[in-house]
Amino acid sequence: MNKEIELLYKDEYLLAANKPSGILSAPDRYDPNVILAQHELSMEYGQLWPVHRLDKDSSGVMLFARDSETHRLISMAFEEQRIDKIYHAIVSGRPVWTETSCDLSLSPDGDRMHRTIIDGSGKPSRTDFLVLGCHSRMAILEARPRTGRTHQIRVHLAALGHPILCDPLYGDGKAVYLSAFKKKWKGDAYTERPLINRTALHALSLSFGHPHSGEKIVIEAPYPKDFKAMLRQLEKM
Repeated sequence: MNKEIELLYKDEYLLAANKPSGILSAPDRYDPNVILAQHELSMEYGQLWPVHRLDKDSSGVMLFARDSETHRLISMAFEEQRIDKIYHAIVSGRPVWTETSCDLSLSPDGDRMHRTIIDGSGKPSRTDFLVLGCHSRMAILEARPRTGRTHQIRVHLAALGHPILCDPLYGDGKAVYLSAFKKKWKGDAYTERPLINRTALHALSLSFGHPHSGEKIVIEAPYPKDFKAMLRQLEKM
C-alpha cells in the first residue's frame, strides 16, 4: 500500500483513510493513470466500496464500506444527510462575516472546463461556513456541506468572493510563496519552494451513527504537511 495513505479507522464493516492530495478517490475518465486510493487500500484490506468522493487535490477523510450491504446503508446515510462532514479551507481575502451560509443551486459539468456552475435550475445545495481565523490577506474557514454536490465547497466559496487558495478551476490556481506576503523576506527567489501549490481544502472529519450498531463514530484526519506549513506561517503574520 502507498505509505502516504494513513489508516484512520477499521472494523469488519468500515475502513477510513487519510487521502493525500494528488491521489484520486475514484476513477477519472480524464486522468485514468493516476493512483486510486481505493485500489491502493484494497491490495491490503480486500475489496472496498467507496461511499463518497474527494477531489484529487483535496486531502482528508475517505470512507469505504467493506461489503455491499454496509455500502448500501452508509450510502443511504449520506443521501439522507445523516453524516456530519467538516472541511477546513484556506481562502483568499478576509471575510466580513464570522458565519454565513451559501445555498446557490449547482449543476455539475456545466462548461467546457467541466466545472460545476451556479444554476437556478440546478440541484439545491447548501454549505455553512465559519471563520476560524484571519491572517494577512487570507483566512482559514470551516465548511459544513449539507448537500453533496460536485465541487460544492469550492464553488460556494468562489461565489462568496473567497476562492480557495491554489484552486485551478474556481480561483487563480497560483501556488502560494512566503515571499508574497511576508514583510522583509530574505530568501532566494530562485530556489524558494511554495508553501502550498494545490487546492487548500482538507476533509477534516466525518461523524455518523454506525450503520450496524448505531454507535456514534467520529473519524478525524490530521492536516497534511503542506496545509500545516501554510497555517504555521499565517499564524505568524
